[in-house]
Amino acid sequence: MIYFQNDYAEGAHETILNKLLETNEVQTPGYGTDEFTSRAKELIKQACASPEADVHFLTGGTQTNTTVISAMLRPHQGVISADSGHIAVHEAGAIESTGHKISTLASDDGKLTHEQVDAAITDHFNDPTHEHIVQPGLVYISQPTELGTMYSKTELTQLKKVCDKHDVPLFIDGARLGYALAAKESDLKLADVAALCDVFYIGGTKVGALFGEAVVITNEKWQKDFRSIIKQRGAMLAKGRLLGIQFETLFTDNLYGRLSSHAIEMADKLKQAFLDIGISFKYEPSTNQLFPIVPNQLIEQLSSRFAFYQWEKYDNEHTVCRFITSWATKEEQIQALKEDLTTYHLVK
Repeated sequence: MIYFQNDYAEGAHETILNKLLETNEVQTPGYGTDEFTSRAKELIKQACASPEADVHFLTGGTQTNTTVISAMLRPHQGVISADSGHIAVHEAGAIESTGHKISTLASDDGKLTHEQVDAAITDHFNDPTHEHIVQPGLVYISQPTELGTMYSKTELTQLKKVCDKHDVPLFIDGARLGYALAAKESDLKLADVAALCDVFYIGGTKVGALFGEAVVITNEKWQKDFRSIIKQRGAMLAKGRLLGIQFETLFTDNLYGRLSSHAIEMADKLKQAFLDIGISFKYEPSTNQLFPIVPNQLIEQLSSRFAFYQWEKYDNEHTVCRFITSWATKEEQIQALKEDLTTYHLVK
């Protein structure tokens, strides 16, 4: 079976594994106070052009979203998200379990517009009964979105201006951030992302690490006591050096960028394989997530050799599927899928 189901089907890049083995018996203090973690933090701050940023390492995306969002909201506040946002649909109520409501806004492409956010916050405070209603206290987006689409620099700039206007922080889920930055259509660099939000994170789990996400807090207002909040949420790893070593390695010699670019290169080849037999996409592919509109008959054929998600029904004869490439996707895996697609097309 060849997996196009997600971008964490493999373990970790061999450079990370070798570094973990090389440093295995080095003794260090715990809880991320070691030299490896310190160097990783400095490398990330340099890459973000944010020397005053506060950097923390957590193990996974849901844990990170829950810890950050609960830390930034007061008890009467909730978070604004697109209706397809990861926190709203794929985290089993993790945010709600902390006592905070997710207020979703409709989106056809997975993105929030600055007009939407402006209207939502304005309408809340114009409501004469607003003190009885959950107050919008945070805006959550992901880059790329759950649907593989991306925010442009202009869109992100406009969104940040609206958030600043209402004194509401902007948080960017960057579980797949590397793939967005590597996309050919992207006009954002890591330093731009850091400058255009209050808090974001750089995903490692889906971009070559065994596990780990790097939270970057650029707004000093949210930096105080964040380590205590990490501990309270059960998110502080005793062997914190395991996270530090991985991110130090990812941000040495541009490994993070190179792994991300490889996934985009493979996604481009996969996109062309679908286009070659006349299959179009629900959302225009730009990152490592592809959503082809696949004939149901072909899904049955492909499922014997390939793992992928059937995302949503398109019509009675077609289903929108999700195929994902990763830092470890091999060209021969793309070729194998292409051969099956070609065979189907010729038989049809």
